[in-house]
Order: sequence, then structure tokens, then C-alpha cells
Amino acid sequence: MTLLAPRLAYFAGVARTEHVTRAAQELQVPQSTLSRALVRLERDLGVDLFVRRGRTVALTPAGRTFLASVERALGEVERAAESVRADADPASGKVAFGFLHTMGSETVPGLIRAFRADHPRIRFSLVQNYGEAMLERLRAGELDLCLTSPVPDAPDLVARRLDEQRLRLVVPDDHRLASRKRVRLAEAADEAFVTLEPGYGLRRITDDLCQEAGFRPRVAFEGEEAETLRGLVAAGLGVALLPPPAVARPGVVELTVTGQRAVREIGVAWLDGHPDTPPVAAFKQFLLSRKGRLLQQNTLVQPGHGGSDSPSGD
Repeated sequence: MTLLAPRLAYFAGVARTEHVTRAAQELQVPQSTLSRALVRLERDLGVDLFVRRGRTVALTPAGRTFLASVERALGEVERAAESVRADADPASGKVAFGFLHTMGSETVPGLIRAFRADHPRIRFSLVQNYGEAMLERLRAGELDLCLTSPVPDAPDLVARRLDEQRLRLVVPDDHRLASRKRVRLAEAADEAFVTLEPGYGLRRITDDLCQEAGFRPRVAFEGEEAETLRGLVAAGLGVALLPPPAVARPGVVELTVTGQRAVREIGVAWLDGHPDTPPVAAFKQFLLSRKGRLLQQNTLVQPGHGGSDSPSGD
């Protein structure tokens, strides 16, 4: 393969023109270079590809068989080249962008809408997942950028903190704490918790905050998505520490946690040393310019309890 690949375009050019001199002119290579390449190609294959007729050449049966496959292979290479050129185009290229599930309903659509006001033709390949899975896809080259939490600290990644979300203690609307606006997390030490599965950043933050409050959470249910956890809370199956939702959900009350800094930091990460295409560079700069105002502010109104004092950055 190493020997054959560089000579395939030469072979196809001569097959198309049936003339070595004209093919050399079209390919912009010396005729002697082209002739030597064809001789070596036939020698390496062990078959004659051309019949020489004076200044012209004609394909042998083996040459015609070989040409069909060569043209398909060269076509695939050209399509691949066109695809990567299109993805890198400054005006209409593509950004592979990953983000947390909890940012998918409002935050990311709002960011892309604002970015495309100045870059209307740039395309996005969007991936929703939990933090560690996105970092692995980043390392594999499947993503250009990702919004994640906690902000990663790894030697092969570059990460920048952009914003933070306060976490609320979410309880059923008939819970003993539901009439409150604020609560210390230690007051929920005896409650059953519904949490994300181990490996999720928010699960790690929940475990750490509970430990800081002096207890280990008694986990009743584990899930993969924040709104599913809210549904479990509404069904009376436990309480949860969650970021604020885009839209208030009936059946639950969201309480401000006091006495400790119950937040999760949101950051953007990319692979260190990985060159950016112009579209990726433009979107990265846009995200960095949103530091401190990345997340949409929501003022949720709890039925019967007034405003929830939504903090800046929620």
C-alpha cells in the first residue's frame, strides 16, 4: 500500500489521456518521473497495465480492472478532502461541540443563536453527555470543545472556568421542608436521595457537599438525567441536589442551600496542542467572552411560596 498509493493518480491520469506526455502536462510532473512511476507500478503489481503503441498507450484487461478500483479509491480521497476543507471553512465550517444534559434545553440553544448572529453559516455537530464521557470523546478527537462540570484539571487538556450554578435541594411539594425557602443541607441528613450515577460530575459534587455537611447520603435511586431525578422527587421517592431547571416543574419545591457553597462550576475544555480550524477558534473565543454570563438566569416561582431568590449565574 505504501508503494502503490503515491502512483495511483499517475496511473489514472495516463489511463484517462492514453498519452504519457499529455498526462504529465495535466498532472504537472516531468514526463520522465511519470514514466518511471508507471514502470515501478507494473513491476510492483507483477502485471502489465498498458500496451505501448508509439506515443500512445492503451489499457490491458488487467489495467481496466485495476482502473475501476483506483478511480473509486481516488474518488473517496477527493470526497474526504472536500469534506475536511468544508469543515474548516471560516464562513461555513463545522464545530463538534459537547455539553451537559442540563444545558441542552436553554443554555446551548441560546449560545448558538447568539453566536450565529455573526456567523450565520457555521454548522454544529452537537453531543450531549456527562462530563467524563465528553472528555474521552475530546481526547479521541471526536469533539472540538465541550462545556463540562467540574472544570477538568488534566495535563492533556486546557480548561477555562466560565460560570457557576447554585444547586438547590429539591423536595416534594408535600415534604416537611416544602414550606421553607432556605435550608441547611444537614437538615436532609436522614432523607433518601435520588442522584446521578457514579462518574457524573454532579454526583461527585453531591457526595462532597453531603460529606462537608456531616453525613453520607443514603441513595435510593440513581439516574442519568436531571429532569428524571426531579420526576422521582415529585413522586415522593427522595430529595435531590440539582441545578435550577429551565422551567419550574410541578410537584417539587426548590430550596436555597445555606451554610456552605453549594455550586457547580461550568467550564469549557479542549485538547491541549490541538490546532483549531477557523470556525472552532471563533466559537471558542465567543465562549470565553461569555465568562460570568454563560448561563441564563431563571427566577422560578414556587406555587404558594413566592420567589425562590434565584442567585446570579443560575
